[in-house]
Amino acid sequence: MLAPLLALAVLATPAPKPATNTICPVLGNKVTPGKSPKVVVQGREYYLCCAGCDTKLEKEPGKYLEKDGTPRNAKK
Repeated sequence: MLAPLLALAVLATPAPKPATNTICPVLGNKVTPGKSPKVVVQGREYYLCCAGCDTKLEKEPGKYLEKDGTPRNAKK
């Protein structure tokens, strides 16, 4: 009984929005789309400059991201 419910829950989970950022939202360093590490935060993927930035972004997304999910350090 539990297995079918878990399968449905996985299927119902929407895929995260793909990463489009070109600089790390945490440290501001350049990232390489497709090669840099990624993390999913609030249903959206973000490229990072290094593996250590994932914990910082997950712990305090409001410090690094605008309400709409745009990195605060993105060029406007």
